Amino acid sequence: METAINVPPYDPAKGLHLDWDDGFEIEVKFQGNEIVIGGNSAGLTSLARHLLALAQTGAPAGAHVHLTANQELESEVDLILQKSTV
Repeated sequence: METAINVPPYDPAKGLHLDWDDGFEIEVKFQGNEIVIGGNSAGLTSLARHLLALAQTGAPAGAHVHLTANQELESEVDLILQKSTV
């Protein structure tokens, strides 16, 4: 199976543009000493798009996506995806 995901180009003037698939659900939870990130197909595809947006060459180190508990996430904790300098 091959899936194509459209990733909006990074715009230095506007930052990251985040597109969500309709009906997305993403969940973050702690299980013992592990962090589990799960979601439905729309949620996982949206999350993949956000990670690909951060991976773009033009996105600077420190660029991040902040997903908020009980808003974008079915969770009690926030999730921050960040492009590192490594």
